[in-house]
Amino acid sequence: MPDTLSRLIESRLQQLPPHTDAYRVTDGTVWPGVFIDALADRLLVSLRDTGVPRGLRELLAATGRPVFVKRLDKDVKEAPVQLCGPELPLRFQIQECGVRYIMDMAAGYSQGLFLDQRDNRAEVRRRCRRGMKLLNTFSYTGGFSVCAAMAGAQATTLDLAQPCLTWCRENMQANGIDPEQHFFCKGDTLHWLDRFARQGRRFDAIVLDPPTFSRDEKGRIWRVERDYGDLVAKAAACLAPGGWILCTTNCRKLSHAGFRKLVASGAPGARLTPAPMTFDFDGEDYLKCLWVENLPLR
Repeated sequence: MPDTLSRLIESRLQQLPPHTDAYRVTDGTVWPGVFIDALADRLLVSLRDTGVPRGLRELLAATGRPVFVKRLDKDVKEAPVQLCGPELPLRFQIQECGVRYIMDMAAGYSQGLFLDQRDNRAEVRRRCRRGMKLLNTFSYTGGFSVCAAMAGAQATTLDLAQPCLTWCRENMQANGIDPEQHFFCKGDTLHWLDRFARQGRRFDAIVLDPPTFSRDEKGRIWRVERDYGDLVAKAAACLAPGGWILCTTNCRKLSHAGFRKLVASGAPGARLTPAPMTFDFDGEDYLKCLWVENLPLR
């Protein structure tokens, strides 16, 4: 397969939305256990229970790009290491549908943006408008917040980690957005949702994209496959009339039907509309996404 990699890249480029240079090149389907992402002029190779195949190593070197490699082993959370190519700054910008995001190869296991949520970020931007208020929970680096702000909405960005909130501010600034016109909350999402409900604070849109597993400061364990319905109910209590919730998870233990059942239990009577994975993630169908709308008035 002497030109497999270049053909894959060219095929993806022809299908991508305009002004996008971050995408999945191959999703474990060509080289089993090997996932390759293009991030601007860099390539990131993620490995699951395998090494870099010898033939692929040569193809990667032939691109002339900086190539980084990381392992997807369950207990390994290491930053990628450079395999080949010129040495460039580890912190750089990518572009997705015209929105700029800061990436950092030295940041650890995750480099700054979950590419499988590209279509959902674009849909959030399409749905938002000036004057709307969006709550982005478990925000990571705030991609959904940036898209809402680009559309003129006011974003409240919530995450347990202060560095993620700082990163979101930087992403906003990279797009000419003043972070001081938006809100940033550090802490546990469940606690903040309860607080917002007590205060009577309401949002026109809420994004729920939690980790599959977490433990609070008291040691209590939260799991998507058991507790997502309760999360949706807490979010619904903070939703303004006519608002919507984006519910999503990458929990592989949970089926699409099981996820829908959980979401419906937290938002009884609502209209649930599924969203497919973005086209370049064409391997395992692991991402579940539901748009929750038309909630009955409380």
